[in-house]
Amino acid sequence: MTQKPLVIQIKPQDNVAVAVHDLDAGVEVAPGVLTREPIPQAHKIALRPIAAGGEIVRYGEVLGYAKAEIAPGSWINEHMLTLPESPSLKDMPYGTHIVPLEELPLPTRTTWRGYRNAVGPAGTRNLLGIVTTVQCAAGVLKVAVERIRRELLPKYPNVDGVVAVTHPYGCGVAINAPMAKIPIRAIRNLIRHPNFGGEIMVVGLGCEKLTYDRVLEPEEITPENVLTLQDWKGHDAMMQAILDMANKKLQKLNRRRREELPLSELLIGMQCGGSDAFSGITANPSAGYAADMLVRGGATVLFSEVTEVRDGVPMLAARCVDAATRDRLAEEMQWYDDYLDAGGVDRDANPTPGNKKGGLANILEKAIGSIAKSGTSPIVEVLSPAEKPTKHGLIYAATPASDIVCGPSQLANCIGLQVFMTGRGTPYGLDVAPVIKVCSRNELKEHWFDLIDISAGDVATGDATIADVGRQIFDFILDVASGDKQPYSDRYGFHNDLCIFNPAPIT
Repeated sequence: MTQKPLVIQIKPQDNVAVAVHDLDAGVEVAPGVLTREPIPQAHKIALRPIAAGGEIVRYGEVLGYAKAEIAPGSWINEHMLTLPESPSLKDMPYGTHIVPLEELPLPTRTTWRGYRNAVGPAGTRNLLGIVTTVQCAAGVLKVAVERIRRELLPKYPNVDGVVAVTHPYGCGVAINAPMAKIPIRAIRNLIRHPNFGGEIMVVGLGCEKLTYDRVLEPEEITPENVLTLQDWKGHDAMMQAILDMANKKLQKLNRRRREELPLSELLIGMQCGGSDAFSGITANPSAGYAADMLVRGGATVLFSEVTEVRDGVPMLAARCVDAATRDRLAEEMQWYDDYLDAGGVDRDANPTPGNKKGGLANILEKAIGSIAKSGTSPIVEVLSPAEKPTKHGLIYAATPASDIVCGPSQLANCIGLQVFMTGRGTPYGLDVAPVIKVCSRNELKEHWFDLIDISAGDVATGDATIADVGRQIFDFILDVASGDKQPYSDRYGFHNDLCIFNPAPIT
């Protein structure tokens, strides 16, 4: 019987390994190396002597420098490392690690069943989306949506639901500030999300700064598409106007049907949150394998989170297909460097207490593991926050790393589905598009058996390969996108508020 691994060493040059389970003191984890103290699950153990100032190496990368001498078998935690400088963004080599399309893993399926749109990717759901121009209208819209669900939706069995897209933007903001283009672009694109089937329904208050002309084309600003609350006399008239408009939209959406579509009509996002030291070993590489299968089949896959790739940006530049893509990558990284600097922090403000409890020592270690969810495909395009893709394949879409901001940003990139990797656990979800949860440890799946969709923990224990779990994720993506299966977040209606990224001033 094969003995289960006690620790995982990623590359031969690594001088640390990660504990597969909690380890007592005195356990031999490598020939002649005994744990000097209890080691928590997912935390690092020194495999060799490390001098003060010496490199601490994991993934074949220098995570930091030892603040003091470290003996073999010692527990290495976040307090024992000095963070290296950020990699330079100047003249990064590009195109030096391009994996040809034919060398990516073959998809097990090449079609799925979705809702074809006149423009852009197909929808994974058939939803009535109602978007506000300002937070002031959010309360009214939430009440109206409950009435729509109760009174109208039963008449339209082919419509999956109604979504109120509310947000904290629209007024009390510097609407003409240069960076206001980011939240405005996000709202414009959310109005046109592929899961809304091209039906525009926008509710405004009437005195806000975010006027209809900033988010709609002139020909779209019609009584069929926009409704201004201040135009209506009293509660009942206001509510009836919203219900009447929604009823007309629902009649059109009810005529939509799923159809067999190529993978080129599918756009998905990859995100991770509540990461641990297993995330870069199990969940993220498995999702990356699924991403490679999707790309080979013609789909488009986005990955994001600037601070969670910044320290591995040379690795991404090596996968950029040309100098222009590399330059766009550097521009987005530099913009965020400047953004953090203006706030008086650096990229190491990112790791959370949960990340550190899960064995991640600093942002560099988190970033190397985070990048794994992008797989190995060439990067064909780099997007600014909330931009729509113009190409098929693997795309880097710049967003903050905050789960609650990255999600809406990717929705504004027009993803129809998101795959979310976690090591610590989170009930996060989106109502505009389904979210599939993949965890890094079997212990988390056992604890949250009815919240986590797929566990990649068998990769750590040696009971499955990255390819095994990657194929499982790929199949589940297509099943959920086709409406054949439902992730737990949708089953329970665990849907977070949409926090639009707004780096512009609030007045």
